[in-house]
Amino acid sequence: MNRALVTRPLRDAGRTADALAARGISALVEPMLKIEFLPAPALDLARVQALLFTSANGVSAFAAASPERGLPSFAAGDATAEAARAAGFLRVESAAGDVRALSGLAATRCDPSAGALLHAAGEDVAGDLAGSLAEAGFTVRREVLYRARAVEAFSPALVGELAAGRLCLALFFSPRTAAVFAKLALRSGIEESCRSVHACVLSEAVGRALEGVAWREVRVAGRPDHEAMMAEVDRILETPGVTGEGRQ
Repeated sequence: MNRALVTRPLRDAGRTADALAARGISALVEPMLKIEFLPAPALDLARVQALLFTSANGVSAFAAASPERGLPSFAAGDATAEAARAAGFLRVESAAGDVRALSGLAATRCDPSAGALLHAAGEDVAGDLAGSLAEAGFTVRREVLYRARAVEAFSPALVGELAAGRLCLALFFSPRTAAVFAKLALRSGIEESCRSVHACVLSEAVGRALEGVAWREVRVAGRPDHEAMMAEVDRILETPGVTGEGRQ
């Protein structure tokens, strides 16, 4: 069976592992980031008109911090929207894209005079959601509810799989995850072991974060969402010589 590296946090990795299994690929789940919820005081939502979610981790962290589920909730992508619905949020809409798409959706659906927009965020954020919406007259409250800590070393299992050439694919969903992998690969001196591996990335920015590591190829998903990533995996699997062992 083909083998793929999944670098997502554990909360997100299960969905990807299941999608890979349906394609006859076993997943080696090796999160590059560990998600930690931060202690949060009771959130004051009295003058908040809507919630903004840029990740499933933000959804989970807000759900742990507050019982509120009825406010309009806008998600950057479909996977984040799915996580919000699964967590019990009742009025969820997806921007089906990234932070820029989320800003546009929120600006269209909301009224600057109706109250603030609350962004359930992590310590590190991508893009300038608050700045973009401020240009449209909105006030954005960024509530930092979780942190993502980078792992400090690869597991022996991952080192062994790479060294033995048993991985045919590696999936990367964020620039930070990709950057952590590249840093650890270079530090451990096993970056050359990636030459037989096809890297599949969510966006050009994610691909750039992998620079310095030699891959068989880097393939960018057609859209920044899970379905497009899996579609790219399907195209990789159609490449001659990919099926079978990772190293050709």
